[in-house]
Amino acid sequence: MSTENQEAQEDELLALSSIYSEDEFKRADTASGGEIQVCLELPPNFKISVKSSSAANTIVESFEDTVFFLPPIVLNFELPPGYPSTTSPIFTLSCKWLSSKQLALLCQRLDDLWEENRGCVVLFAWMQFLKEETLESLNIKSPYEIKFHSNGTHTLMQTHEKASHCIATATPEEGAVDRRAIQDVQSVSALIKHILNFNESQQKKCFDSKPFLCNICFSEKLGSECTYFKDCSHVYCNSCLSDYFEIQIKDGQVHALNCPEPKCTSVATPAQVKALVGEQLFSRYDRLLLQSSLDLMTDVVYCPRPSCQTPVMQEPGGTMGICTSCRYAFCTLCRMTYHGVSPCKLTSEKLLTVRNEYMAADEDGKKFLEKRYGRVLQKAMEELESLDWLEQNSKACPRCGTYIQKIDGCNKMVCTGCRQYFCWLCMRILSRGNPYEHFNDPSSDCFNHLFHGANVDEDLFE
Repeated sequence: MSTENQEAQEDELLALSSIYSEDEFKRADTASGGEIQVCLELPPNFKISVKSSSAANTIVESFEDTVFFLPPIVLNFELPPGYPSTTSPIFTLSCKWLSSKQLALLCQRLDDLWEENRGCVVLFAWMQFLKEETLESLNIKSPYEIKFHSNGTHTLMQTHEKASHCIATATPEEGAVDRRAIQDVQSVSALIKHILNFNESQQKKCFDSKPFLCNICFSEKLGSECTYFKDCSHVYCNSCLSDYFEIQIKDGQVHALNCPEPKCTSVATPAQVKALVGEQLFSRYDRLLLQSSLDLMTDVVYCPRPSCQTPVMQEPGGTMGICTSCRYAFCTLCRMTYHGVSPCKLTSEKLLTVRNEYMAADEDGKKFLEKRYGRVLQKAMEELESLDWLEQNSKACPRCGTYIQKIDGCNKMVCTGCRQYFCWLCMRILSRGNPYEHFNDPSSDCFNHLFHGANVDEDLFE
């Protein structure tokens, strides 16, 4: 190698190392060469679809989404002793989402650039071409479609735009493909995974390097110290969100772990929650979230034993639950020991609550309560209706509690149960010897009120 070529190669590699990051340019340790990764600048709202079809041209797997970044085009190169004076760099070009035919066209364009710049270093010109002109030279526009065709044991890839332009992969019968062009993905599933992972990682890298204003603490922080809600695009700093989520989880409000923006319904992902609150609180969050989800399932009940509380699946239309943990057989309606076809027992303490619940329920709710309590509920409703009527139309004897209805006559009453005299107005017990003394005593509140409120024929007193 001439001194001039050696110095030119060294200067070029040093210049590329200073211009590009390690993610874009890596110099080989043992040889005069390296690797260049070129990420294309995609237009806004660039859509890409990936489809896998069978030999019968039936779509068996598909993916379609808007992406901001696609996996890079990788240029591996080695600088021969005659570069740059007489010899071009030795290289291969690989990509996961371009076909071998498309990569071969790019290889040919790199050869043309070398011919145009023979005798000068060319790696920077190659990088600029790949970065800025690849989409145009291959006529790639949005929406961009990639198709996989299964042919026996081989997978051939065809890529094209949904416009009229189409580039098909060359087969051995049609002619040899440029060996420098390497299409290095084995399946449609692997390609989709590569596209999604790379797009997400690059978006995260861009987000981490930008400053954002937190609307809770009103401090400006880098994205690496913030959390981004994908559905609404709101951003808050991790410190504020951590405190906010911790309070919610400790209070059991696991369904409230959403964006703090007023009226925003975007929900934090489990991965975001775990990163913000730590392992211990996340375990509580995970447990409460599972429990709340089970609570919403109509075919899941909990073992009524306080020491167990294991979720139990109940059979459709059945009322018996058997705990898989403690083997306790119970009624899924009343949570008591299973009682077969007999109606659930209704305690006196719960009677009023159930009655109010029944009165306020819709038709489906009433049918459920009737199924649960059967004749017991009907009898309870009748008894409560009787009690309501008695409370409105009668009074209880002050001695024995027997309900007495006053139809007519004076206010001196006689209990039908215990034969005790009492005043209908003030409910005081009256003397058996002279019950009317209460109404004749000027100091009594009921003085001269023996017939107060009674329907009396006034002609009798004229």
